[in-house]
Amino acid sequence: MEDKIAELMAKVAELEASSGVTNTMFAETYYYLTIPLMIIIHAGFLAYEMGSSRAKNVLSSGVKNILAFAFMIPTFYFFGWWVYWGFPTGLTFSEGAMGISGSAYASSIAWGWGDSAQYMGPNIADNASGVFFGAFAMFAATTASIMSGAVIERIQTVGFVILAVVLGSFAWVVAAAWGWHADGWLVTKFGVHDFGAAGLVHAVAGFFALGVLINLGPRIGKFNADGSSNHIAGHNMPLTVTGLMLIIVGFWGFLMACVIVPGEAWSWYGDKMSTIYGTPITLSALSFNILMAVAGGIIGSWIWTKDPFWMMSGALAGIISTASGLDIYYPALAFIIAFSAGVILQPCANWLERRGIDDAVGAVTVHGTIGLYGVVMLGVFASGYPALDIVDAPTVSLFGQIVGAVVFFLLGFVPGYVVSFILKKMNMLRVPEHAEVAGMDTTKVPAQGYPEGIVASPAASD
Repeated sequence: MEDKIAELMAKVAELEASSGVTNTMFAETYYYLTIPLMIIIHAGFLAYEMGSSRAKNVLSSGVKNILAFAFMIPTFYFFGWWVYWGFPTGLTFSEGAMGISGSAYASSIAWGWGDSAQYMGPNIADNASGVFFGAFAMFAATTASIMSGAVIERIQTVGFVILAVVLGSFAWVVAAAWGWHADGWLVTKFGVHDFGAAGLVHAVAGFFALGVLINLGPRIGKFNADGSSNHIAGHNMPLTVTGLMLIIVGFWGFLMACVIVPGEAWSWYGDKMSTIYGTPITLSALSFNILMAVAGGIIGSWIWTKDPFWMMSGALAGIISTASGLDIYYPALAFIIAFSAGVILQPCANWLERRGIDDAVGAVTVHGTIGLYGVVMLGVFASGYPALDIVDAPTVSLFGQIVGAVVFFLLGFVPGYVVSFILKKMNMLRVPEHAEVAGMDTTKVPAQGYPEGIVASPAASD
């Protein structure tokens, strides 16, 4: 009898071990697949920004976007990832309620030396930390690319790279540590909930761009002496619209990576699929709500503008406006919020332009304004929802979401304005006037986008 019990216990242990291996392999594969999907976002940004540029600037815009992607990987590896794990309770090291924070842990999991060897290489302690890092690095690259579209056609390349590093490997990472972490003080003290990063990625990036634009100034010819504005058309609207659609494709990977799946590296969440906060989420909810949000944003923008550029920007706005609560909303509510975001999108962009801000692609509005709109809307519709999966958890509230929105705005705008102001004083922010007039491809890029020549439109020859 005892032998049979021992044999049965051995089989149970074997099954449990097999289940653990399966969970870890699934987690590894899951996050590994999100990485190429999120790279599609950057293919989209590349096409979007090059199409939105005049022919004389098309390659310089592309080079800038490629560099934003490339510089995020090493800088996020060497200090951005460490910031996320080290500072959730504020700007000082301390252990949080979940016991997974502090300098020792941050150093071991994030730095490429010392104790972190257990997380890397062919004999690592778990299989998923590296791909989870890869997903986070793509969040960083996306954040930097959001800013890049707003500043096309007049920013210096080196100055842009510095700004991209500050945004992608520091500013948004602090926001994530505070509001997208089980120990984040915005979560534990105010119940902030931002599942799909509407505030801590999109709003931070959008308002960082606003701070830069104030110091960068408008493109030559954008505004008249009386303050009225001129439309400066990109050279290829079909390329721009296609790029926006590719960003929508990549969003599926972005939002997949916002889900915590069972696996050894994050066993404190148990065997359930959850948000970064440990609260429930299913891929079914994402499928319903992402599709409804895309449709709602497009339809709202179409009704207001009939313009394909704003219709596809409305698709982005639809996702961003619902991103904070894609894990909570019913599909019909996601559609309504996204529809409203599509309707207000162009009026908000026009309001900003009337105040002398030349945002070439509407990034401040699409990501910044709509990002904060989405954060606040969750406070309206999800008040009372548990913000963490713990006993006596803080709950979502309108006040808490407004606090989060204010913090995200400041974490974007303040460093964007300060760093760009310093670069401006050092003559590292804007290209010389003659280079801007002649075209940055002519003066800054050792290649031509259209070597066989194209017919120049009036906007292209400005």
